[in-house]
Amino acid sequence: MDQQFYDKVEQVCEQDPRYKAGAYEFVMEALNYSQRRFKKERHVTGDQLLSGIKELTVKKFGPLALNVLHHWGVKNTEDFGNIVFIMVQHQLLAKQQDDTLDSFRNGYNFEEVFHKGYRRQLEREIGRIR
Repeated sequence: MDQQFYDKVEQVCEQDPRYKAGAYEFVMEALNYSQRRFKKERHVTGDQLLSGIKELTVKKFGPLALNVLHHWGVKNTEDFGNIVFIMVQHQLLAKQQDDTLDSFRNGYNFEEVFHKGYRRQLEREIGRIR
């Protein structure tokens, strides 16, 4: 990401302080991750992006995932949708006609995925090591 992106995100955060700049940067990183994961050159669906966000969050932050997300102001999948559409509004991302905020509503439960789900994954890994 270039300096223009960071400058624009700084302006966005001043206008709408719900989410910290790190959340915007992470959504862009997760978008790139999702494009590679789903072998898409450009557009991914809301469901695909949420799936990529979930995987990347666990990979990058492990047991600290909920803390990081809450620090950024992100409490549920709809918050990720808000971030995406704020970036669309500020021309940091583009959308297709059928893209809606609804595709980000109730995607998954953060507590279940990032706390309980991470613990289950960790237990499986430990089991394989033994």
